[in-house]
Amino acid sequence: MGWFFSKAALLTFGGAYAVLPYVFQGAVEHFQWLSAAQMMDGLALGETTPGPLIMIVTFVGFLGGWNGADQAFAAGLAAAGVATYFTFLPSFLFILAGGPLVESTHGNLKFTAPLTGITAAVVGVILNLALFFAYHVLWPQGWDGAFDFRAALLALAALLALIRFKAGIIPVIAACGAVGILLGAVGGW
Repeated sequence: MGWFFSKAALLTFGGAYAVLPYVFQGAVEHFQWLSAAQMMDGLALGETTPGPLIMIVTFVGFLGGWNGADQAFAAGLAAAGVATYFTFLPSFLFILAGGPLVESTHGNLKFTAPLTGITAAVVGVILNLALFFAYHVLWPQGWDGAFDFRAALLALAALLALIRFKAGIIPVIAACGAVGILLGAVGGW
């Protein structure tokens, strides 16, 4: 788990959004630490807070330790610690080793100009993650499974509230969460 999250950390050049599909593929498909539905829960949890990467890797680590362990809670806590520690270890090493070098390039156009192109790349990565979310939410069993019209209607309602009615993101998230909980409680979801 430590090696996997250290490798994942090296993919975070474009931010957390660049690494999340890699974490999904490794944690769900390769290692099977958690299910696709649990991973989507973790991704949704991460999107409701600042710093989504730490929330998601900690969640994935916890479930990876929890699932199938004799002492599930203790194993979950230990695995969450491993996942979080090894996700951020490479960053701290780069900061300590490369900090002085980065400071020496401050204000040098040769080094700072290419960074403006990164903004466009980050927008592309965020769009990729949005499509990734949409696929896994709207087709939970894959392309061959049924299209989830309820999720699509809820997403459209949220989009309408955000764009047309200029509702705040937090009230929209809270309302969508409440609708999901209500539908789940009455067996409709």
